[in-house]
Amino acid sequence: MTTRMRGVALALALTPWLALAQGPDKPGREERAAERFERAEKRLRLRQVLQLSDALELDNAQALKMEETLRRFDEKRRPLREQVRDAARILHQASRGDTSVLAQVDGAAQRAFEARERIAALDREMYQALAKDLPVEKRAKLALALARSEGKLKRAWRGGPADASPED
Repeated sequence: MTTRMRGVALALALTPWLALAQGPDKPGREERAAERFERAEKRLRLRQVLQLSDALELDNAQALKMEETLRRFDEKRRPLREQVRDAARILHQASRGDTSVLAQVDGAAQRAFEARERIAALDREMYQALAKDLPVEKRAKLALALARSEGKLKRAWRGGPADASPED
């Protein structure tokens, strides 16, 4: 390998480390985090579509229609999840003794509960939208699959194994 090739290989190998070395004050960090979050959300939605499609024995057209419905509801759910995440951040800081956020605890807890209630309402609305054209047996399978996938999605967002079953 020539010296020039080694230099190129070294530069390629070090590029991720240079990106990680970029401090938190650098512009673009939040944008990259938002992009990563969006990609992760798309992967999880695709996994959910595949699982639901398999459980309900859907053809490609039905699966695409289901993906569109899930995407619409994810877009409605996103600001509510951010609200829960922001409230949780405040609550974690307060629980660790950060006195600057102690006055915000009750409001943060209330906002988290309200957002979670709205997420639950969206989940019911999503089930109804997905189930409206399905026969009764498939609606039952849909309800079970959504309940299973919700637990798996929560574990995946928290960094746990997404494919672990609740019975484990």
